[in-house]
Amino acid sequence: MKSSLPKVLHKVAGLPMLGHVIQALRAAGIDRIVVVTSAAGDQVCAFGVSHGCETAIQDKQLGTGHAAASAKDALKDFDGTIVIASGDTPLITAATISAVLAAKEAAGKNNRGLALAAFEAADPGAYGRVLVAPDGFLDRIVEFKDASESERKVRLCNAGLYAVEAKKFFDWTGALNNNNAQGEYYLTDIPVLARADGERCALAATDEISVTGVNSRAELAGAEALMQGRIRRRLLDAGVGMTAPDTVYFSYDTEIGPDAAIESYVVFGPGVTVASGATIRAFSHIEGASIATGAIIGPYARLRPGAKIAEDAHIGNFVEVKNSEIGKGAKANHLTYLGDAIVGAKANIGAGTITCNYDGYTKARTEIGAGAFIGSDTALVAPVKVGAGAITAAGSVITENIEADALAIVRAPLVQKRGWAAAFRASRTKDKK
Repeated sequence: MKSSLPKVLHKVAGLPMLGHVIQALRAAGIDRIVVVTSAAGDQVCAFGVSHGCETAIQDKQLGTGHAAASAKDALKDFDGTIVIASGDTPLITAATISAVLAAKEAAGKNNRGLALAAFEAADPGAYGRVLVAPDGFLDRIVEFKDASESERKVRLCNAGLYAVEAKKFFDWTGALNNNNAQGEYYLTDIPVLARADGERCALAATDEISVTGVNSRAELAGAEALMQGRIRRRLLDAGVGMTAPDTVYFSYDTEIGPDAAIESYVVFGPGVTVASGATIRAFSHIEGASIATGAIIGPYARLRPGAKIAEDAHIGNFVEVKNSEIGKGAKANHLTYLGDAIVGAKANIGAGTITCNYDGYTKARTEIGAGAFIGSDTALVAPVKVGAGAITAAGSVITENIEADALAIVRAPLVQKRGWAAAFRASRTKDKK
C-alpha cells in the first residue's frame, strides 16, 4: 500500500476494510471475533477492540497457517465451529459466510467437518488453485508458486474463507510444516491434514467479487468502485431516485428513504440519513447529518456532523451547516455558515450570514427563534439569542440578545461627502500628466 496506515485499516465506502469483514461476520451470526495481527499492529488491535473483538498477536510473520494458529490461546475455551476470514476482503457478505458454514455442517461427521469457499476466477493469476477430488470434495489447494503448469490452468481458486471445528483445527495447525517455495506455514495445507485424519473438506461456491482481496492502492480503488456499485443498486432497488448514479458516492451506512431524489455529483460521508421525499441537489457534500422529508439541500451545500435538517427546510448553494438544528420550513438559501446553532421553524437566514461560534478556545451556541428574519451579511456573535419573529438589519453585527419581534440595527452612521469622488479622480488624472 506504500502507507504508514496498516492495510486493513484503509477505507472502502468510509469504513476500514477490517470493519466490513467484522460486519459481515456478525450479520452471519458470529458474535465472537478474534482479530489476529502482528506485534506491531497496535492500530489494528485498537480498531478490533473498539468494535467488540478480541485480539491475538502473531509474533513472527510465518504465513497464513501460523497467523490462524495464533488465535489458539484466545479460543482455548471455545468448542464449536470457527470461521477464518481475511481482513483485506471488504466486499465479503454474510451470505458467503453462511454458505461456507452450511457446507461445513452438511459435510461434517460428528460435527467435525470443514469447508472452504471457492470461486471461478475470470483471470486466476496468482490465486491458489483448488483441486477437486473424484468424490466432489476438496483434494488439495496448490499455491501459485508451487503449482505445475497443468495446475495453473485450473480456474477454480481459493477464496481464503474456511469453516472448521475449532479444537480439531488447532490440532491440524500444530502439524503444519513449511516445506514449500516460500518457507511458510500455509493455511491451505489444513484440508490435506484433515483428509489424512479422515475428514473431508466441502466446497462452497461463491462469486469472485465477494471475496476480492486488496493488496495495493489500485486494488483498493477497484474495491471502492465495486462497493459503490453494490450500494447504488441496493438504493435504486429500494426506490431512491438518482439521475446519474455513477456520479454519486455513498458510505457503507448511508440510509436513504424511497422517493428521495439525489442529483449528480453528491458525496455522502459516514452517518447520513435522508428521509423519503427529500431532495439532494448536485455537488453537495454531506456527512454525519440527518435530513427530513421535504427538505431541499443544495446545490453546492455542505452538511457536517451534527446537522439536523427538519421537514421542508431549505439549505441552498454554498451554505455550510455544522452541529446545528434547522427547524421545519426554515430557509438558508445562499452563502451562509450555521455552526452550533438552533434555527427555529420558518426562520429566514439571509445571504452572507455567519454564526461566529468559535473564539479560538471554546464553541458557543446561537439560537434563532421561529419566524425570525436574519438580514443579509449579519454576523451573530455567540453566545447570542434572536427572539421569535425578530428581524436583524442587513450588515449588522449582533453581540447581544434580541427580543422577540424586535428590529436590531447595528451600523455606523452614513457619512456622505458630495463631489469627493469626482475630485479624487481628477487629482489622479492630473498626477499622471
